[in-house]
Amino acid sequence: MSYDVLVIGGGPAGLSAAVNVRARGGSVLVVSNPPEESPLWRAERVDNHLGMPAMTGGELLTAFRRHAVSAGVEFRTGKVLTSVPAKDAWYVSIGSDMEQAAALVLAAGVSRGAKFPGEAEFLGRGVSYCATCDGMLYRGRPVAVLGYSDSARREAEYLTELGCGVTYFHRPKACTITGSAAVESVTCDGETAKVDAVFLLRPTMAPGDLFPGLETAGGYAAVDRSMATNLPGLFAAGDCTGGPLQVSKAVGEGLIAGQSAAMWAAQAKRKKTHNG
Repeated sequence: MSYDVLVIGGGPAGLSAAVNVRARGGSVLVVSNPPEESPLWRAERVDNHLGMPAMTGGELLTAFRRHAVSAGVEFRTGKVLTSVPAKDAWYVSIGSDMEQAAALVLAAGVSRGAKFPGEAEFLGRGVSYCATCDGMLYRGRPVAVLGYSDSARREAEYLTELGCGVTYFHRPKACTITGSAAVESVTCDGETAKVDAVFLLRPTMAPGDLFPGLETAGGYAAVDRSMATNLPGLFAAGDCTGGPLQVSKAVGEGLIAGQSAAMWAAQAKRKKTHNG
C-alpha cells in the first residue's frame, strides 16, 4: 500500500508528526517497536511537559497514542531496516515486507552505542539486524543473538524454531565479531561462542546507517527549520536530531516535520497529476 507519509518511530515526535499529517488530510503509517520498549515508557514521572505534569512516561505515551488512533493514524509494529529513494517516493523494508510513501519522517530516537568491532566488516556476511528476515539462511546452524529489547527474545525463539543453536547475550556491553570470509565467532563480555551468524537486535539504527548519504552532525540527523534533511522527502524530528532530549521538544519538532512531510506529499501528488 502507498501512503502519503510513513513515520519511523512511535514516540512523542513520531506520533506528533503523524497527527499533523492527518490534520492536513494525508494518509500516514507509523512503524515502531511496541510502546513498552520506549525509554520514555519506563520514566516514573515526567514534570516538564506543559499541561500534563506528574504523569508517568507510560501514561504520556498512552495518551499520545490514543490521540493518534482517534485521528486515523495507522500503526505497524516492526523495524525499518533499509530505505530506497525513487523519483516520486520512498520505499522502506519492514522485516521482509516493503512499504511505499511520498515522504518519510525519521523519529526513531537515539541509537545508543558505537558499532562493535567486526560489525560493519561482516554485515551481510553473517551479521544481520533482523532474525525474521535472515534466519532462514542459517537454519540448523549455530548463531548468536545480541538482544537489547523484549522483542529480541521473540526473535531468538524464532531462530530456535528453525533449528538454530542459539547463544543469547542479554544487553552485552563489549563484543567483538571475528572471522575470515564470514563470521566465525563472537565474544561478548568475556564469553566466546563459535557461530555462523550474529543477530544484533537493537531498538533503533543510527540515522546514517538507515539512510546512506544523510548529513549528520555529531551523530544526529542535520535538519533545517522545516525539519527537512539533505535527502529530498526525508524529514526528521525528536531525539534523532539532537538535544535537548525532552518530550516537549520532540512534540514540537514532530508537529513541524509532520506538516512539512504532508506538504511535500501533496506537492508530489499535484506534480504526478500534472504529468500524468
